[in-house]
Amino acid sequence: MKKQALKSHCQICGCKLSSKKGEYAKPTPSGRSHGTRHHYIAERFFGRTTNKRKYQANPVFTKEDYQEYAGQTETFCYECHEELLHNPVFLPKDIVKFAELTKKRHYDETDKEKTEERHKLGQRIKLLNEVISKGLDELLKP
Repeated sequence: MKKQALKSHCQICGCKLSSKKGEYAKPTPSGRSHGTRHHYIAERFFGRTTNKRKYQANPVFTKEDYQEYAGQTETFCYECHEELLHNPVFLPKDIVKFAELTKKRHYDETDKEKTEERHKLGQRIKLLNEVISKGLDELLKP
């Protein structure tokens, strides 16, 4: 797969991206705006990884799940990528509601030991994506 060039602006906040060597993640404007790629769907969810080539994970998704997004990336600043996308804030009340929804959809694993099967994890990931998507649609309504 051919690597695409980093875009000049963050796709979430719109800031002008920096690419100064040695600045990534530093608490400076150039470190906070350092451009980086983010996979729409983590490669490990498909059972592969690019940074640990010998490591083969048990896939969460089948070949049909999200295949149109497999390997696709977008460009973000350090803040939006590492701090916003990788560390979302879930409050206790939100976790309780998500757990309730998980049980309602039968994606829970109550009283079960984990097995090699990861299908229900995949369903919970899809469910969280659905929650976010519907929430965004609702908040964008006039």
